[in-house]
Amino acid sequence: METNNLKQDKQTTPHTDKSRFGLMAVLKRVPLSIWLKLTFVVLIVSIVVYLISSIKTVVTTTNTTVPDVVKNEKIDVTPTVIRSIEQIGEWSFLEINDEELVDTVRRGIFSNDELVRIYYGTLRLGINLKDAKEGWLSMSGDTLVAKLPPVRLLDNDFIDETRTRSFIASGKWSSVDRKEMYDRAVQKMRQRCLTKKNYATAQLNAKEQFGQMLRSMGFEKTRVEIGNK
Repeated sequence: METNNLKQDKQTTPHTDKSRFGLMAVLKRVPLSIWLKLTFVVLIVSIVVYLISSIKTVVTTTNTTVPDVVKNEKIDVTPTVIRSIEQIGEWSFLEINDEELVDTVRRGIFSNDELVRIYYGTLRLGINLKDAKEGWLSMSGDTLVAKLPPVRLLDNDFIDETRTRSFIASGKWSSVDRKEMYDRAVQKMRQRCLTKKNYATAQLNAKEQFGQMLRSMGFEKTRVEIGNK
C-alpha cells in the first residue's frame, strides 16, 4: 500500500510543476506597459480610498453649529440724515389755481377809457425746511418726532404774467396803471385762496406726506407736528 502511495505522489508532482511553470510563462508574456497601467490604477484607487476616509473624518469632527446673525434695523438720526432732509428745501403740499378779472375806468369829458384784464396764478402752500429750528428732528423713545415750520405761501410772485390777457382795452394806459391793476389781482387771489380751510388741508397733506417719507427711510414709528404761524 505504501508503495502504491509513493507511486501516486510521484505521478502527481510533475503535473503541479508543469501548471506552475505554465502560469509563469503566461505572466512573462504580459507586456511591461500593461504592468505599468495596472500599477497606476492600483495607486489611484488607493489615493481615492484615502481621500474618502479623510473627508469622513473631517465631516465627523467639524462643528456644524451656525452662529446667530442679529440684524440691526435701527436707523440713527445723525446730522447727515438731518441735512439730507433739509436739502429738500421748499415742499409744496397744496397748489391752488386761480384767475381774477380786474377792470379800471378813466372818465373823460367826451368818453371814458376802460381796461379789463384777466390774471392767472398758482398759489403754493407748503413749508421750507430751511426755516426749521435746531433740533426739529429727534427721537422720543422709539418714535421719530419731526417738528416742521409753519405752512405758508411759498412764493409771493404767483401770478403768471405771460398768461395775462386784456379783455377790453380802450384808450392809453401807462405802466403805472397796469401795475396798480396787477396789485389788485394779487390781493384778490390772496383773499380767495389763502383761507383757513386751504391752510388746514395743506397741513394735513404735510403730516401724511412727510410721515410717509420718514417711514420709507426705515423709521417705523413717526409723529409729525406743524408749527403755528
